[in-house]
This record gives sequence, C-alpha cells and structure tokens, in this order.
Amino acid sequence: MSQGSNFVDYVKICCRSGHGGAGSAHLHRDKLNAKGGPDGGDGGRGGHVILKGNAQLWTLLHLKYRKHVIAGDGDPGGSSLKTGKSGGDEVLEVPLGTIAKNAETGETLFEITQDGETRILTEGGRGGLGNWHFRSATLQTPRFAQPGEPGKEDWNILELKLLADVGLVGFPNAGKSTLLSVVSAAKPEIADYAFTTIVPNLGIVSYRNGRSFVMADIPGIIEGASKGKGLGFRFLRHIERNSVLLFMIPADTSRTIKDEYRILLHELKEYNPELMHKPRVLAITKADMLDGELQEEMRKELPGDLPAVFISSVAQQGIDRLKDMLWTEINR
Repeated sequence: MSQGSNFVDYVKICCRSGHGGAGSAHLHRDKLNAKGGPDGGDGGRGGHVILKGNAQLWTLLHLKYRKHVIAGDGDPGGSSLKTGKSGGDEVLEVPLGTIAKNAETGETLFEITQDGETRILTEGGRGGLGNWHFRSATLQTPRFAQPGEPGKEDWNILELKLLADVGLVGFPNAGKSTLLSVVSAAKPEIADYAFTTIVPNLGIVSYRNGRSFVMADIPGIIEGASKGKGLGFRFLRHIERNSVLLFMIPADTSRTIKDEYRILLHELKEYNPELMHKPRVLAITKADMLDGELQEEMRKELPGDLPAVFISSVAQQGIDRLKDMLWTEINR
C-alpha cells in the first residue's frame, strides 16, 4: 500500500479559543457582617488552542478531517476571592517541522521543532477582575466587576516540512523510490513513468551497530520546478529541511552526468540559494548496466566537487558504500 494517500502535509483549521469568565461583584456577608467589603474573585481564563510537537507523528493526517477546534470557556469568579476555573485547552499534536500560519494574512506564526514543545496557536480570553480589585479609599464597596475577554476565532494553516537526514534529489525515474524500497521498510509506488511519487515517502534506513537515519524520497524535480511548474513548489519545500542532499542520476541518462547534475543544481539554486550550502553526495544509479571499464570512463567525467558512488538498487551494488558516505556527511 502506498503511504501516499496518508501523507498530508497541509491542513487548514478554524480555531476558536474560550471566552474568559466574568469577575464576581460579590460583597462579603456572614453572621457577624451584614455589610462586609468586596470579596468577588476573578474569572478563569478561556481555553487556548495549543500545538504540541510529537516525534512519533509523520503526517498531519489526523487533523485532515478536523475543521473546527473549539476550546472551553472560563468559569466566572466566586465569592471569598475564589478564582473561576480556566477553560479546557485544546491540544493538537503535530509532527516536528510543522509550521503554523495565519490563513488570512499568510504570516508565519511559529514552527514546532522539538518533541513535547508546546506553543499557543489561538489564545483564550483573559478572565475579568473581581470587584475586590476596584476597592479604594474613596470607593470601599465597588458593586461592579470586569466581564471576561471574548475568545478569538481564526483560520490557521498548518504546513509540514519534512525533517529528514537525507533528501533524494533527481529527475523522475532516477531510481529514487527503488533505492528507498531497498534500504528501508518504506513501500513507495514504483513505476517507470514520470511523477509516480506525488508525495514524499519517508523511510528509516538502518545502519551499522543499530543506528539509523531518515531518508525522504522527494518527488522528481523537473526543469522549471523552481518557477512553480509541475508540482514544483510543494516538493521543493521538503528539500529545505534535509541535512544532506543525495543527487541521483541514472547511468542511462540521455545527457552527460555533469549536465544533468548542473540542471538539478540550478533548479535548487533558483528555488532557494541557501540549499547550495548543504552537503551533497552523488549516486549514479542503474550501474548494473555498466561494466568496470565503462564505470572508470564515466568516473573521469563526474563533477569533481562531491563524493560519488555507482549503485544498483536492484542488484544491491554499492549500497553499503553509499550508506557509509551518507552517514559520514550527516555527522560531519
């Protein structure tokens, strides 16, 4: 089963925080005091809508069908300076790398990057002050209190940028999905036509001594992706987060390896020049089609500024060597 249908990297939700409770205007009365002073407590604050990072989540799927999130209202204040109970918060768990934006303005509010990190998305109304706060030398029995603040209602967008250690970069059919299916337990859809991968697939790659790293198959970049052509932008967004970029170019490319690499690099640079600073590794795929002599010839033609390896996912050639190179770059 492809995880495509379950990979959701964008949701729009309406968040309504709770109203603050009203302050109390109570005056103290007991057996001894028929006319005591003010003792009204404050109202409780309205509930917040809160985002909480959860390292076990990979997608926003669980929020896809939850269009409205409503937090509880605060209770009013009571006598004897009792503060009302705060409204219940609504806590939405999200994967790491989730960015919250205001849907009206497009403004980025914050980003969740740590497991267990909490941030308030929509703040609850403050509770009103009780009449006890308003007493003074001239006004000893104020018979009024503050109402609570209303809650807020706003539409927010949650967007996920993948946090992976290695991002696979290459044109469609470069063998990215095949590599991912061989080195990890991910089961991406694989077929020999462009744009098989419509959503990023994540795989956990096991390495020596029980260690592992996360690899993301980012859907194929095509020339012009940085201008928003094809499905360009949404895909390129995922590459921003990867710590190492693995460029994959098939041995049977119609262009030279150097040319193909240059085009891919140009697309990334056009989209975001900062991507140029990420470490890169080059894998020549489908190398089972080449004999040793041909590999040596091609090696002379490779770009000189990055580590390169010949691999064949199908024949399991060069895979361990590739993992070693990636591990070195991730931990550099």
